[in-house]
Amino acid sequence: MINALTILIGLNCLLLMLVVLIQNPKGGGVDSTFGGQGATQMFGAARSTDFIEKLTWGLAISLFALCIITAILVNGGGTAVDAGLPPLQSQ
Repeated sequence: MINALTILIGLNCLLLMLVVLIQNPKGGGVDSTFGGQGATQMFGAARSTDFIEKLTWGLAISLFALCIITAILVNGGGTAVDAGLPPLQSQ
């Protein structure tokens, strides 16, 4: 289960990097290097920008959720003593 979540996190990171690189730095739409003219003609300039922005937010939120779920599953919802760490010693 942890391995599957780790693979999903990696794929999510790669997709998020690609989506961020496709965006125009000035917020003007899809970069022409990645077929900007075709995407602009297909969706329209405003719709392609909205789609890329929504996709970026969706991937970022899913990355956050996957990381939280993985951290909970790895720790098992227990304390540091349950995780095999030595307890704190008082002096």
